[in-house]
Amino acid sequence: MNRTRFAHPRFSRRTAVQVGSIGLLGLGMNHVDGLHTLAAENQVATPKRRVKGVIYIFLSGGLGQHDSFDPKPDAPENIRGEFAPIETKTPGISVCEHLPMLAARSDKWALVRSLTHPYNEHSAGHHVMLTGRTPLPVGFDGNRPKPTDFPSIASVVTRVVPPRNNLPPAAVLPEKLIHVTGRTIPGQFAGEMGPRFEPWFIEASQYRDTKYIHGAFPEYGFQRQKGRMNPPDYRFEAPKIELSENMLRDQFQSRLRLLETIQRQRKSLDQAADVLEFDRHRQTAVSMLLEGRVHRALDVHAADAKDQDRYGRNSFGWSLLMARQLVEAGVSLVQVNLGNDEAWDTHEAAFGNLKNFLFPPTDRAVSALIDDLAERGMLDDVLIVMAGEFGRTPKIFTFPGAETKTPGRDHWGAVQSVFFAGGGINGGTVIGASDSLGAYPKSDAQTPENMAATIYEALGLPATISWKDVLDRPHHVYHGEPIKGLT
Repeated sequence: MNRTRFAHPRFSRRTAVQVGSIGLLGLGMNHVDGLHTLAAENQVATPKRRVKGVIYIFLSGGLGQHDSFDPKPDAPENIRGEFAPIETKTPGISVCEHLPMLAARSDKWALVRSLTHPYNEHSAGHHVMLTGRTPLPVGFDGNRPKPTDFPSIASVVTRVVPPRNNLPPAAVLPEKLIHVTGRTIPGQFAGEMGPRFEPWFIEASQYRDTKYIHGAFPEYGFQRQKGRMNPPDYRFEAPKIELSENMLRDQFQSRLRLLETIQRQRKSLDQAADVLEFDRHRQTAVSMLLEGRVHRALDVHAADAKDQDRYGRNSFGWSLLMARQLVEAGVSLVQVNLGNDEAWDTHEAAFGNLKNFLFPPTDRAVSALIDDLAERGMLDDVLIVMAGEFGRTPKIFTFPGAETKTPGRDHWGAVQSVFFAGGGINGGTVIGASDSLGAYPKSDAQTPENMAATIYEALGLPATISWKDVLDRPHHVYHGEPIKGLT
């Protein structure tokens, strides 16, 4: 493994404060919170990349396999559900009738119908599918993230993938996964890696309260507020990255030159690890303040009107449009949370909510992402993965205490379908199968570790790569084998 090298000057945090460099830059350390990059003392990857980026679409709540990508038309009625299957562009592959746009593009995507893990509880399922690790860490608490949690896939990428264009290697949008009760979902953070390696959380959604909807914004609010649309003044945008008030670009550059002069005069300053950390924060912050591509990537409303229309002018569409723009700008992995507050948790009114609120924006946005990448010549360079924290029960039931008394499906970790596209994926391919009831893997069972390994391999990470903790102990990145047959 190679170690990261930084060519720009180094200076201590103590000296930086003494000379007022933070003030000279016009920003505090809070401005670069979440933009941590590689630590020089740890191993990093410098392989030839297989893809330029990965977009991991996470459907919080759990997508029902029967009602989406693994229909069971020959099963009893209380198993197969209300939706009819439709043929896709690929002979022999059927999907739900309410995914017609994706069905027409099956030559560009593949399915794994046999991913399995043992958990039927949301927090455990989130931790497993966001970290790619099936065992739960010692002391796991489903009510809150802990520093002993395993690092998320996004944090691993932040740690071991070199940054491109001075951008963070990994980002998460449009917001953190936080339940309406205020419970922050574990599994989406750096955990045992430490807070320096949190991914870049881009808080772009305005729906962090219950005024409108706390669900798969902006068109669906599971069991709470139904079907409310965008308010007239709704905008989907990240907090602005900008210079402080009254600081012009030439003034900023002048202050940078002053800093360089001070640094050249202090070559004897200590070279402690925290100095390098501060130096990296500074480099990232400066780059993001001055680099126009960052601002363009975060501004979905400036995108061509036709692009906004085809993705959908809602948080589903804007999220995937922003993800494409970020990957194009240089971010290696973007996790997109399509639906907060476990919005895909369709215990009641499952078929109406899927048909009317969840599937239409998802079908449109994911199809638009595939088309957009293909038209830009980027589809082979960007891997798309879509999964939830688990599947849903084979048997339809009525949720006790449900307002509507209409049926849905419960949590089911034993099997789910995972969607892959781009990144050299063999289109029109199905890996594995569930049994006749869609309850358990029938063949070629896959694990979250295999899914994570597929992402890491796509990014060109060698199978032997590891990261080291503060006690210099190595931790493997891979905990499974990439899924065979996808590429």
